Amino acid sequence: MASTDDRDRTAPAGGAPGDLQNFAVALRRTHGEISRLVHGFAQAHGLHPTDVQALGIVLDSPEPLTPGRLREQLGLTSGAVTACLDRLEKAGHIRRSRESTDRRVVHVHYVEGARAAARQYFLPLAQAAGRARERFDEEELATALRFLTALNEELGALRPPGR
Repeated sequence: MASTDDRDRTAPAGGAPGDLQNFAVALRRTHGEISRLVHGFAQAHGLHPTDVQALGIVLDSPEPLTPGRLREQLGLTSGAVTACLDRLEKAGHIRRSRESTDRRVVHVHYVEGARAAARQYFLPLAQAAGRARERFDEEELATALRFLTALNEELGALRPPGR
């Protein structure tokens, strides 16, 4: 559980904790730190950062993912998604299969061995998240998770202009 002093040190400077500016600054910093790690993983594996983003979507998908669904989630053209999947397949991170009765439907799967490489590379991220979680009690973590879930729902509903 965090003490008041811990919370004061971890909050952005100035304004109330619920101030939108504080959230924006903290979220941009979180995004930047995660992007730095993603770019490092991409470079180490000869991939593009978008490829790593695609890997995350494939990994987190509760059902078999199609290239079309991946295209929607990434906001890319079908040609760009095909190139991304080609790179990921060549690097041994994913495999494509035709598992339905409709042979035109392609599913994208994360290759089990690739999970180990990603886990090893992103272990420091998981450890940092674990250390940060230890500073909060269950109620605080539940609130943080509710906020992130709600934010992701709101962000998921947004569409860039012209799409």
